[in-house]
Amino acid sequence: MIRAHLLQHRLLDIESLRIGGGHTAIIGPNGSGKTTFLKLCAGIERPAQGDLTLSGRAPRDVTVGWVGEVPDNNFVFRTVADEVASGLWFQRRPAETIESTVERALSETGTTHLRARSTHTLSGGEKVLVACAAAIALSPEVLILDETDTHLDRKAADTLETVIQGRPAPAILQCTQDMDTASRADRVVYFEDGRPRYIGTPEEVFCYLQETEMYPPLWRIAACI
Repeated sequence: MIRAHLLQHRLLDIESLRIGGGHTAIIGPNGSGKTTFLKLCAGIERPAQGDLTLSGRAPRDVTVGWVGEVPDNNFVFRTVADEVASGLWFQRRPAETIESTVERALSETGTTHLRARSTHTLSGGEKVLVACAAAIALSPEVLILDETDTHLDRKAADTLETVIQGRPAPAILQCTQDMDTASRADRVVYFEDGRPRYIGTPEEVFCYLQETEMYPPLWRIAACI
């Protein structure tokens, strides 16, 4: 359970917000505070005022898997295998556990063939999937994806969705500009001007957005058939 109470930070001004487990899509116009909220949830930033907890704990006390829009900003190691293993090294996991966990994470994200590649030679989509592999290798309590689908082709996007649907974490927060992707989440949170204006199931939230560009295109097409 993610809880925010009297939270203020930059643009954000959240009186009260509760998000349960499962897959939550975070949507809203550019500049509405989505990425700032996700960075607070990941513990990358700390709130200026108010409280934000994940399962009753501060974000920095929770194992969080973070995949940002620009994975290059997070890559530290030269090869894909080392990058995926890096978080496990920092956790001082046994060598045999690290090896098997890395192989599983690469397999789940369809990146096993990239194991020996240099991270600097990967395409944008490959970098996203490798960053996702590194995140899920940690067995995170919360997996946070910040517009990671922006750089993916259809095949890579389908792979990422398969990973998400496989529930690699008890809670997944996914910021996306793809409303069809958002419509398949368990719940949707719509941000506007730094506040969560609507929260609920996709059907509940998109009901308020039918006359906007935020309405899922596939839903619009289906309504016309």
